[in-house]
Amino acid sequence: MLPARDLGMAIAAVFAVVSVLPASAKENYVREACSVTRHPDLCIQSLSPFSSTAKRSPTKWARAGVAVTITEAKSVARFLGRLKRSGRMRGRDRVAVSDCVEVFEAAIDELHRSLGVLRRLSRRDFEAQIGDLTTWVSAALTDEDTCIDGFEGERGKQVNLIRNRVVKAGYITSNALALVNKLAASGFETPPK
Repeated sequence: MLPARDLGMAIAAVFAVVSVLPASAKENYVREACSVTRHPDLCIQSLSPFSSTAKRSPTKWARAGVAVTITEAKSVARFLGRLKRSGRMRGRDRVAVSDCVEVFEAAIDELHRSLGVLRRLSRRDFEAQIGDLTTWVSAALTDEDTCIDGFEGERGKQVNLIRNRVVKAGYITSNALALVNKLAASGFETPPK
């Protein structure tokens, strides 16, 4: 039998190992899910809070990816709206910001439709639903690219800030699309009870 001090240290070591396992498992879930994306580091950063609930479910990861994309797109849209109202942008840049506000509103609508479909997936309609999801998330990505195109050849602090924010939103949307494609390849899964 171990002395009390050694027993206490042994118990502490066991608890330390046990407490590390769940975090490691959670990290493995998000790494596995994000392995199919073009921007895995950003995917891991943005989706790691969903590890405990999504685990290995392609449906839950796709839903999380689209939900995070909606949050990011709304944040960029608010930023663009404030910039548009501020009057700091002039000429072509002002028109481009106005166009960006419109395309981000469209992207947010498409992403909300996608999330609605992900919440009610059915075995019977799965193929059609996946087709809709792919179309809408792809359209949101195209909308974001269209926003960037409006600033082609433009320079300046505000333009660079816009470009960085919109590019990041595009990366997150690209990751969501990859997770939707992974769901399509995995097929319909029976929802847990």
